[in-house]
Amino acid sequence: MAETSSNLDDPTLNPCPTFPDCGFRQPNSGVVLSCLDCFLRNGSLYCFDYGVSPSVFLTRIRGGTCTTALSDPPETVIHRAMYLLQNGFGNYDVFQNNCEDFALYCRTGLLIVDTKQGVGRSGQASSVIGAPLAAMLSSPLKLLMPSPVGVATVTAGMYCMSRYATDIGVRSDVIKVGVEDLAVNLGWACPDEEVAEDDETSYNQTTR
Repeated sequence: MAETSSNLDDPTLNPCPTFPDCGFRQPNSGVVLSCLDCFLRNGSLYCFDYGVSPSVFLTRIRGGTCTTALSDPPETVIHRAMYLLQNGFGNYDVFQNNCEDFALYCRTGLLIVDTKQGVGRSGQASSVIGAPLAAMLSSPLKLLMPSPVGVATVTAGMYCMSRYATDIGVRSDVIKVGVEDLAVNLGWACPDEEVAEDDETSYNQTTR
């Protein structure tokens, strides 16, 4: 599998004994080819569910465990992951371009049109933002609701609804983007390509 991280260990220090290509990455890329054992690093394996119903989504209190978006066929998912292994997935950002964003794109091919809104596709990132926001919005209700249970219930409801509103499966600002067009859509132009384009433009202007 391919994974993204901001601080993966150098694979040459602890080479994988079972998978020779484990740890492969392109220079200056955060996408790494990894076997399952090295990916887990003695941790636990958890299942992320795709295509869940809204009712199931709202019952999952913890963010980053499911999405209402449907997964594409396995061969399409693998093609995206291997293409990004060779070409990169942009700069790592904990809120807008993290490991979960990588997995969600590989599985669904969905991208957010406006990435300047502060929240990417990640359910964990939206939970981090949604919990304090729900608490802040429900604070005035303490003056109207004498029962702490009532305030807690409203706060939990706001938190769940904020998570649902930012889920990639229900957002209205997402589009399906082919992996070959990913860099163009997100502005991840390679520096070498940008220099080549600038040189070509300058040459065309001087020859006119």
